[in-house]
Amino acid sequence: MARYRGQVQGGKGHQQAAGTGPAAKSTMSTGAKRQQKRKLSDAEEDDLTSSNGHSGSEGKTGIPSVNRVNLRKPGYRNHHGGATGRQKSFTFNKLLSTCGISTIVAFVAYYGYLGYLETRISTPLQVDKVVVRAGLDIPERFWGSYRPGVYFGMKHRSPKSLLTGFMWLLPSLVRPGEPNLRHLCEQGDGLTKYGWVEHDGVNFGVQEIIDHHMKLTTSFVKAHHGKKGGDWTSRIEVQPLATTNHPQSTTKEEVVLLYYVALEAGMGGNLVPEYYGDILKSVEGYTPELGKFTIKFINNNNVLKSSFIQTSLDSMTAASNTVLSSMATTSVSEKQWLFFLKNRNQPDSNPQNFLVYQVHVKGHFSMDIVYESESGVVPSKKLLSGDMYSEMLQSYRDRFSDKFETTFHLEKKGFNKTSIHFAKAALSNLIGGIGYFHGHSKVQSPYNSAPVPYWTSSLYTAVPSRSFFPRGFLWDEGFHLLLINKWNPEISIDIISHWLDMMNTEGWIPREQILGDEALSRVPEEFVVQRNDVANPPTLIMAVFDLIQRHREWLLINHKATLQRMWPRLSTWYQWLNKTQMGETPFTYRWRGRNASTLRELNPKTLASGLDDYPRASHPTEDERHLDLRCWMSLCSKLMGELAELLDYDATRFRYTYEKLTDQDLLDKLHWSPKLGAYTDYGNHSDKVVLKQAPVIPPKSGQRPVQPQEKVRHAVQPPELGFVNMFGYVSLFPLILGILKPDSPTFTATLDKLDNPKLLWTPYGLRSLAANAPLYNKRNTEHDPPYWRGPVWINVNFLTLKALHDYSKMGGSGAVLAKEKYHKLRENVVNNVVSQYHKTGYVWEQYDDATGKGKGCRPFTGWSSLVVLMMAEEY
Repeated sequence: MARYRGQVQGGKGHQQAAGTGPAAKSTMSTGAKRQQKRKLSDAEEDDLTSSNGHSGSEGKTGIPSVNRVNLRKPGYRNHHGGATGRQKSFTFNKLLSTCGISTIVAFVAYYGYLGYLETRISTPLQVDKVVVRAGLDIPERFWGSYRPGVYFGMKHRSPKSLLTGFMWLLPSLVRPGEPNLRHLCEQGDGLTKYGWVEHDGVNFGVQEIIDHHMKLTTSFVKAHHGKKGGDWTSRIEVQPLATTNHPQSTTKEEVVLLYYVALEAGMGGNLVPEYYGDILKSVEGYTPELGKFTIKFINNNNVLKSSFIQTSLDSMTAASNTVLSSMATTSVSEKQWLFFLKNRNQPDSNPQNFLVYQVHVKGHFSMDIVYESESGVVPSKKLLSGDMYSEMLQSYRDRFSDKFETTFHLEKKGFNKTSIHFAKAALSNLIGGIGYFHGHSKVQSPYNSAPVPYWTSSLYTAVPSRSFFPRGFLWDEGFHLLLINKWNPEISIDIISHWLDMMNTEGWIPREQILGDEALSRVPEEFVVQRNDVANPPTLIMAVFDLIQRHREWLLINHKATLQRMWPRLSTWYQWLNKTQMGETPFTYRWRGRNASTLRELNPKTLASGLDDYPRASHPTEDERHLDLRCWMSLCSKLMGELAELLDYDATRFRYTYEKLTDQDLLDKLHWSPKLGAYTDYGNHSDKVVLKQAPVIPPKSGQRPVQPQEKVRHAVQPPELGFVNMFGYVSLFPLILGILKPDSPTFTATLDKLDNPKLLWTPYGLRSLAANAPLYNKRNTEHDPPYWRGPVWINVNFLTLKALHDYSKMGGSGAVLAKEKYHKLRENVVNNVVSQYHKTGYVWEQYDDATGKGKGCRPFTGWSSLVVLMMAEEY
C-alpha cells in the first residue's frame, strides 16, 4: 500500500518527492524525458496536431500559402524573368518580415502550449459528473459520523458543515506537561480498545472505547423527518472498570468529558448558548443550509463540575490546543482537584464559531446530546432522549443483527457468538470509518515547476485506518468496496461516483486524497504532493464489476444512468493507464515513479504498485516489466469489455487487449523464470546488494569529529538484465487475478508452491515474500523496517482465496488441489485475525508471519475487514 514510511509502527510509504535535488535531475535526464516525449505523442497527439500541425491552405513550411503565392506574382519579376535589385530587396525584406512574424507566432504558440500543459493536471475531465445527487438530495445519509479521524463526532455531507466532536481526559493519567487529552484517533494514546461494534452506515452506530480503567460507549441515532436532513441524538456513557491492576479509588472513577459544537470557518451562521450559571443547557444555532436548529445537553446527576467556553477558530486543527489552553483546575480537597474551562465569552471580533461543554463526572454517567432542526419540529414530537432513545437504538441494533445474518449467514455456517461479534465489529468499523471530505490536493506534473492546487471538490470515502490513515486512498478503496457492495450497494455507488469525479482531463486520479485542514494536518509536508505519473492499481474497476455481479438487475433498474455516466471516466482512466504505464516491449507494463538514482534504498520502492518495498529489479531502468501491473491491466480489460457489453457500447478494443494479455505463451515468454520455476518481474537486477556504512575519514588535528554517514547500497555483484528471482505476492498475480488456465503446467506449478512453508505458507496466511528470498525481512533503509517483505497482508490473501474458490469449481485435477488449499488457507487466516482481535482489541494492518501477532497500525479496518467475506465465503 502506497503510504509514507519511517513511522515507529508500520506506516505505509508515500511517493518520494520528485523534481528536487540531484537525484530528480538525474532521473529527468533519462526516463522522465522519454516519458515526456511519449506523453506528447500519445496523450497530447490531437493537441499537437491542432497547435503545430498544418491544415487548410497552409503548406509544409508552416508559412501561410498566400505569402508564397505573392512571391511568385509576375509583377515581382522583370521581362527577362529575373528580379531587379529593388524587387530583390523588397522580396528579401518581405521574406524577413514573414519569417519574423512566423517566429513570433511559433514562439507564442509554443509557450502557450506549455502553459496549456501546465494546467492539464488541475483541469477536471470535461464530461458529465457522475455525482448528480448530494447533500440534502440524499436526506437519509445527510448526517453521519463522517469524521473518521476523531474518536467520535457528527457532521453533514456539505462543503462546509456544522461539526460536533468528543474529547475526554482521565484525571488519574494527567502529568505535568502531559494532559493526555483524547480527541484525534492516535496510536500513541495507547487505548486498550476502541472501535464501532455496530454501525449500519445510515441510521445508527455504537462504539466502545476502553481507556485504562474506564469504558466509554458512544452512540448515535438518527430520526428521518423534516426538510433539513432530519434530527439525531448522540449518547456518551461512562462505566468505571474495576481490575486487579487498577483498584477502584476516587480518582480512578473520575473522567472529564468535553463535547463541542463548531461551525467551519467561512460557512456563515451563529451559535448562541443558553445557560444557567456554569451549566450549559442548549445551543441555539443557524446556518444558511440548515436553517434554525437547537442542540440540547441532557445528563444525570453525577456531575462534580461543569463549564463551557465559546470562542472563534480559523481551523478545526486548533480545537485540541484551544481546549487545553482553556483548561484549569480548582481544589476541592487536599487530594482532589476538579477540572473546568475558563475564559468563557472572551471578546473577539471574529464569529464565535466554537463552543465546548465540559463536565467532570464520577462513577457511572450518561449524557444525551440532542440535535433538532426547526424544519422537523411538530407539536406532538417527543424528544429523542432517555427511554425513547434507548428503545429506538435497540430497535436499530436488532435490525442490524437480522440484516447481518441474512447477508453473511455466519450463524448458519456454524460460527460462534464470539466470532460473529468480531465480524460485526470488522464490518462496522469499515462502515463507521466512511468520511466526507472537502478541499483540494497539491499536485505536480513534469510541466509544473512547483506544486499547484487540484480543483476544490468533495469526496465520500472509506478510510484504511482511523488512527494512521484517516483519508481516502485509491487502491485501498477498491478493496473496501468489495465488502460495502455486499452490505449496502447504494453507499458503494455513491463512493465510486465521488472517486471517479476526482479524475482530471488526462485520466489521472490522485492516489491519496488529502482534502481539508484536518486531513492535511495528519500528513508530513514532504509527502503531501501527488504526482501525475504515479498510478495505482485500478481496483475501482474491480469493485464496479463486483457490484454488477452481485446486484445486476437492481443496478439496471435503479442506476443504469449512473453506470452510463461512469463509463467515459472509466474508459479514460483505462486509456491513461495503457498509455502512461506501458513498457518498452509490446504488451508489457512498468510502474512509474521508482527512483533510479537513490543509494539509500536497498531496493528502490515501487509506491505506485501499492506494494511499496516489495523487491523489484534492484536497479530501475525503462526495460523493467512489472508482472502485477500487467495482470491488473488484463483483469481491467476483461471487466471493461463486460461493462461495455452491458451498456451496449463497443467492447472490441478491450476484448483484443484482454486476449493478448491472457495469451499464456506470451505471458510465459515475458515473465516465467525457468530458474525459479515461477512468474516474476524482469529488469536490471542483482540479488547481492547490501546496505553498508560509508568509511569515516578520521578528522585532522583540531577538527570536529566526523559524524557517521547514512548507510548506502552496495552491489556486491553487478546487476544484469534478467528475471527477478524472488518468489512472493507478485509471483501469484497470474493465479489470483484468474489469468492462468487450470490445465496449464504453470497453474499446477504455482499451486504446488503455495503451501510450501519455505516459501509463502504460514499458519496465519500467506506471507508476502518467500522465507528463502534474498530480501526476506530485510530493511529497505537503515531506518525503514520491512513492510511487504514477509508480513501477512489480508488483501492479497483474500484475492488468493477468491481465485482458489473460483478454480475449485472449474473441474479437473487442478480443481481438487485448489479446493484443498482453499480450505486450509481460509481457516488459517480467519482463525488468526479473529484470535488477534480478541487478544488485542484490534484488527491490524498486517500480521507477523512467524507469530501471527498483529503489526503495523491499528485499528486497520480497511481491507483487513475482508475477513468477513472470507468467513461468509462471499467472493
